[in-house]
Amino acid sequence: MLQFSGPQVQIYYPLESPIPMPSFDSLLILGPTASGKTALGVSLARLLGGEIISADSRQVYRGLDIGSGKDLQEFVVGGAPVAHHLIDHVDLESEYNVFQYQRDFHNAFAAVTKKGHMPIVVGGTGLYLEAILSKTLMVTVPENPELRAEIAPMSTELLQEKLLQLRPDVHNTTDLVDRDRLERAIEIAVHLETAVPEPAPVICPLVLGVEWDRKTLRQRIAHRLQSRIEAGLIEEVEDLLAQGCPWQRLEQLGLEYRHVARYLRGKINNKNDLRQKLSGEICRFAKRQETWFRRMERNGTTIHWIPEGRLDAAMAVIRDAE
Repeated sequence: MLQFSGPQVQIYYPLESPIPMPSFDSLLILGPTASGKTALGVSLARLLGGEIISADSRQVYRGLDIGSGKDLQEFVVGGAPVAHHLIDHVDLESEYNVFQYQRDFHNAFAAVTKKGHMPIVVGGTGLYLEAILSKTLMVTVPENPELRAEIAPMSTELLQEKLLQLRPDVHNTTDLVDRDRLERAIEIAVHLETAVPEPAPVICPLVLGVEWDRKTLRQRIAHRLQSRIEAGLIEEVEDLLAQGCPWQRLEQLGLEYRHVARYLRGKINNKNDLRQKLSGEICRFAKRQETWFRRMERNGTTIHWIPEGRLDAAMAVIRDAE
C-alpha cells in the first residue's frame, strides 16, 4: 500500500506475504487547454513529493512562454520550487518530434524515480500522451530514396490520400498541409508496416482527467487569452520575429503564435478580431482534445475525471487506488 510520508512517497510491503506490485507508480494528469492541469499537478507534487514531467508539444521549446502557457510561477509554492522536466528543453530552431519526446520522457521518468520521487506527468498533447502510454518504443525511420522518388511527382492531394490510407487515424494536420512533412509522414508510415517494435519501459500511471462543463471552459479560455494578451503575448511574438524566427515557423506552432503572426502581418484587422478569432480557434482545439481523450478511453485507458480539477477529489481517487 502506498503511504504518503513527508516529502516522498514510500512503499511498504508486509514481510509475511509475497511482494505485491503497487497499483500505480506515477500520475498522469490530462485535460483540455485552460482546464487547470498545471495547478492540480503542482499541488499534487507538493503533497506527494513528486516532480512534474511535461507532456506539452510547445512548452518543450525555449522562448515560447506566454503563448504556450508555461505559467512557471505556478511551479513555486510557498517560495519553494517544484522540480519540472521537458519544459524549455530544446531551442525553437529544432524540429522536436514525438519520437524524441518518447525517449526524453522515459529518461526523465527514470531520473525522477531514481531519486525516490513520484513522476507526475502533466499535459494535453494527445500524441505525447499516447507515446507515454504505449507499450512499444517508436523506431528510427531511415530515409527511403526509392519511395521519395516514387512520390515526388505526385500532387499534394494524392499524397494526402496516400497518407490517410496508410494512417486513417492521423491527427497532426501539419503532416497533411506541409509538403515536406507529408512526404516524411508517408515514409514513416510505410516503414512501420514492416518494422518490429521494441518494448518500452513499463510504467503504471494513474490517469486523472480535469473536466469542466463546456460553457465554463469557454469562459476560462476567453479569460486566459485576455490575460495573456495583457501579459505581452503580442510582444513575445514580435521578439521571436526580431530574433529571426520565420513566419512559417510561427504558422507551424499554431493557435496563439499563428494568429498573432497573422495579426502582425495585417491579415487580422485589429486586436478585437484577434481575440475573437483566436478564442474560437482555442475552443475548437479544446473540443478536439476532449475527443482525443474519449478515444483513449475507448481504446482501454482508464481516466478518472476530476470535476474542475479539485484537489480533494483528486486525492480521494489516489487514496482509493492505493
